[in-house]
Amino acid sequence: MMFTGCGTALVTPFRRDESVDEEALRRLVKRQVEAGIHFLVPCGTTGESPTLSREEHLRVVQITVEEARGVPVLAGAGGYNTAEVIELAHELESLGVNGFLSVTPYYNKPTQEGLYQHYRAIAAATRLPIMLYNVPGRCGTNLEPGTVARLAKIENIVGIKEASGNISQMAALCNAVPEDFVVLSGDDAVTLPLFALGSRGVISVASNEIPAEMARLCELASAGDFSGAREIHRRHFSLMEINFVESNPIPVKAAMALMGLLEPVWRLPLVAPKAENLAKIQMVLESLRLIERKPLAAASVAN
Repeated sequence: MMFTGCGTALVTPFRRDESVDEEALRRLVKRQVEAGIHFLVPCGTTGESPTLSREEHLRVVQITVEEARGVPVLAGAGGYNTAEVIELAHELESLGVNGFLSVTPYYNKPTQEGLYQHYRAIAAATRLPIMLYNVPGRCGTNLEPGTVARLAKIENIVGIKEASGNISQMAALCNAVPEDFVVLSGDDAVTLPLFALGSRGVISVASNEIPAEMARLCELASAGDFSGAREIHRRHFSLMEINFVESNPIPVKAAMALMGLLEPVWRLPLVAPKAENLAKIQMVLESLRLIERKPLAAASVAN
């Protein structure tokens, strides 16, 4: 299965004028590939996809495919309008992506039957693999294990990014789905414990900053070397936590700006982190030697 191990939920870099920074995006994707990342996830919610125009969404995915050098690309294609998701999936297919990550509909809070029919319709409209994405804390809708088990019977629904934060639900989910159905963590901090329950990897925010380390953590855990994986997890747990000191992807983009990887620019309604949180982010990066110790850079609150 191509969507196992560590996949990076890529941020979308913007220039100071808030246009997509295509050069920075190419550099970020190359950096991921060279670090040995297992797959790439452009235009998910970490990529600020709700603020991207359709043209920008397609362009970001196209650039990712061009620079991926054979690394699988799982493109974001989710939302609360089923017909629009299907239309987007058709356009992304033509760009050569390997599959879709489809977040649950947000705001309109469909029933479990509505969620089943939503994903069933998307699956029927594409030949490509679909990875479900459950993040009830952000979407207000929980994709329950029983519904996932029903969806797992559809041939091209191949897995789920599970970010409920509920370990009991994750255990029930792993028990409910077939062996070949891929369960991925949607939270860096529970990647390792979820492996013990039957997960096959993570779609990671932290791997924007530390792709090699997160890929290695998954490789070790997959091989049953929990001691080695735990060492990586413990060393980088502070980074996994600080990435959510404010709403994702505010902290991770601030961190990447401090690392010199992109401009610190977000599109409204996201804004730069508070000064005290930026200081915490900088301290974590310094402690991990991801940046040199220096006076606090006003993470250059570009917006």
